[in-house]
Amino acid sequence: MKRGEVLFLLIILTIASFFRLWKLSIIPPGLYPDEAINGNEAITLSGRVFYPENNGREGLYINLISLSFAIFGPSIWAMRFVSAIIGVLTVLGLYLLTKELINQLTDNKKQETRIALLASFFLAVSFWHINFSRIVFRAILLPFILVFAFYFLFLGFRTKKTHHLIISGIFFGLGFYTYISYRFIVLLLACVLISFWFIYKKQGLQKKFLFSIFYFLFSIFLIALPIGIHFLKNPGDFLGRATPISIFATENPLEEFGKSLVLHLVMFNFYGDPNWRHNFSGSPQLFWPIGIFFLVGIGLSIKKIVEALRKKGCLLFTVYCFLLSLFFIMLLPGVLTYEGIPHALRTIGVIPSVYIFAALGGIYSYNWLNNKIKNKNLFFVFCSLFFVLLTFTQFYKYFFCWGQHPEVANAFSKDYVDFGNYLNSLPQDIQKYIIVNRSGVPVPWPDGLPMPAQTPMFMERTKFGKTNSIYLLPDRLNEIKIDERKTIILPMAFDEGLLWELKTRFPQGEVRNENGVWVYKINL
Repeated sequence: MKRGEVLFLLIILTIASFFRLWKLSIIPPGLYPDEAINGNEAITLSGRVFYPENNGREGLYINLISLSFAIFGPSIWAMRFVSAIIGVLTVLGLYLLTKELINQLTDNKKQETRIALLASFFLAVSFWHINFSRIVFRAILLPFILVFAFYFLFLGFRTKKTHHLIISGIFFGLGFYTYISYRFIVLLLACVLISFWFIYKKQGLQKKFLFSIFYFLFSIFLIALPIGIHFLKNPGDFLGRATPISIFATENPLEEFGKSLVLHLVMFNFYGDPNWRHNFSGSPQLFWPIGIFFLVGIGLSIKKIVEALRKKGCLLFTVYCFLLSLFFIMLLPGVLTYEGIPHALRTIGVIPSVYIFAALGGIYSYNWLNNKIKNKNLFFVFCSLFFVLLTFTQFYKYFFCWGQHPEVANAFSKDYVDFGNYLNSLPQDIQKYIIVNRSGVPVPWPDGLPMPAQTPMFMERTKFGKTNSIYLLPDRLNEIKIDERKTIILPMAFDEGLLWELKTRFPQGEVRNENGVWVYKINL
């Protein structure tokens, strides 16, 4: 790598790090229960290959959180730090993958460097990727695994070095511990291997190919074996949440498929994910100039595939077919569901291909404009302003427009964090009962309580290392024992009927509202 290339890459990684680490503990505000349970299990149950609670989650992400806690101690920041670092590394991985793909096709080092740098820059300032790099969802691992797995795979096929393919196999094996959408990649991997079989055969290297692929597939097998054994013993965990939200669970799967496909195809440029946790509700997943470049890049890729078929260019066909296949295959986890569509989280696996397409379209547009504009100084200023304005608009959109929007605080259950902070402010000698009168998926651990209890539990653990309160469902008020100690009973949601029942059972107490939290105090 030349000095200028290294400098630009470092600038891009610095921008990516800033966007993913600045104000990490407070933006987004709150801690959604789906995030909190990851933290709670990282403290209490770490080391599993699969966590069946909350519809089931692959174990790698939670185990990485456990490692972060071991280094920094339990906190919201320590959980989000895992996502942030993975996000920054994905920017680096996309640069490597893009450069390797273009390197397969041309000796023009300048061109491949420009496309790779542009792809990584677009990802570095992408609202879509920034958002998932700052919240505690395991899906952020998916694009990370994809870029490095395919980078080493294509590198191994180009250099003919087996150790590159073994490293690729390790990444592919780890992918099975990330997110349910990853399993679709098996379809693409088969296509890539078949394509390179014909390339190797044309070069008379069939034995070399079979030898290398054996080590590659064996690496995948060894790494994925523990979770494979788990699924064999617990087949219900394999599908988990996918079955009830599948289009095949509806009355008219074909109609739902068509609707979902259209919505997911238009989400990049017209109407995006409406969920405030995933997106600025309804905003296109791509900022409009990037969206245009993305469309141009797809058009160019289709043109290259047609050219490859006409000229019988096997490698050209393989690279561009790979990009298009990666896009459409990783779109399937969203397209094959009917709930909350379009869905930016389920389709997070398309991110690498989307920003490579955008980079291809961006470089094509740059070359076209460069030929049209005679004043090169003016053109340089125009390009510089474009990068500055793109960075600033994405910064402003995430940290101010989205990060300070009241709907975002609601989406991330900021009131549950406030509730937990209030608990932490109480003296430890007070006996505390939490009435979990919020609805949610019951979690077998602990005690079948609904998911909302996970957030205040985690907040207690961040301060005390354990839960100091007793958590009960509303139908278990008879388990409340009042002794000589000061006692406080806190419903997680205001319920006049519940407070009246507490007054009837424990007439010596009184109802108060302290900092927005309703409490029933006894012996205070």
